[in-house]
Amino acid sequence: MAEITWEEPYCAEGNNCFRIGTDSDGNAYIAVAGQEDHHVTDSREALRNLILEIKAGKADHLL
Repeated sequence: MAEITWEEPYCAEGNNCFRIGTDSDGNAYIAVAGQEDHHVTDSREALRNLILEIKAGKADHLL
């Protein structure tokens, strides 16, 4: 398995914190901060769209 480089956690007020990661193959990952061993992977674009929706307050219940 490729090594994942995690970004700093993103924490919205009153919500769980999550982290985005990438590997050298260009795959993107998302995980709840502190639980990076249990991550979801998809294309970078799919995860980018998910994060934009979360930041817009449309999908914070998913985390």
